Amino acid sequence: MTSIPPQARLPLIGRVAQRINRGLFDSVQRLPGGRAIRETQGTQCPVDLQRWFCQRIVGINGGAYWPMHPSSSVSYVRYIRIGIETSPGWGSGCMIHGVNGIYIGDYTQISQNVAILSGNHDPYDLPRQLSAKPIRIGKYCLLGMNSVILPEVELGDYTIVGANAVVTRSFPEGFTVLAGAPAKVVKRLDPSLRRDHRSPREYHGYIPAHEFADFESQYLILK
Repeated sequence: MTSIPPQARLPLIGRVAQRINRGLFDSVQRLPGGRAIRETQGTQCPVDLQRWFCQRIVGINGGAYWPMHPSSSVSYVRYIRIGIETSPGWGSGCMIHGVNGIYIGDYTQISQNVAILSGNHDPYDLPRQLSAKPIRIGKYCLLGMNSVILPEVELGDYTIVGANAVVTRSFPEGFTVLAGAPAKVVKRLDPSLRRDHRSPREYHGYIPAHEFADFESQYLILK
């Protein structure tokens, strides 16, 4: 008995939707940013059709130069420098507030509902934002779901922030696991066991790594 190909088992509407999606994907790759959609597939924060459409067509988080989920938000984009293959707000429900500057290293992963808040309100004049040093997050870090990074925090490379942690002070030494509110070190990691992942095609959001220096000098205001 001849087996039915998997695609033939789909309802007609499903097969039509597949063809439409494939056609849209092929068409978008010819537009500005389409190259990033193609070349970031399989990475930890790929440029996908949903995020590209919401940002570039609808205008949600349109100022960000990296892919973001439409339910996340960002402010003061020009004060934010992201590393290779890291996209704050790629997951849903994030808030990225860059008023005093945010630096995030290469290959750092950021989960859903994470807040990175580089500014705070003046308690005596609430509309006013207090000045502070930038937030600095190293390479190969992981910010767990619902975690909060507060102003002036510095995290060294390979820092893991546990779910629901509130980081109120710096841990620049790296190779640590943080948990709690306020966060504290609950485990030390062995640097000799690290594996520095690299993708074959590297991007800072929508921008190829080899073009990022020019973009940075023209558009970002780093503190």
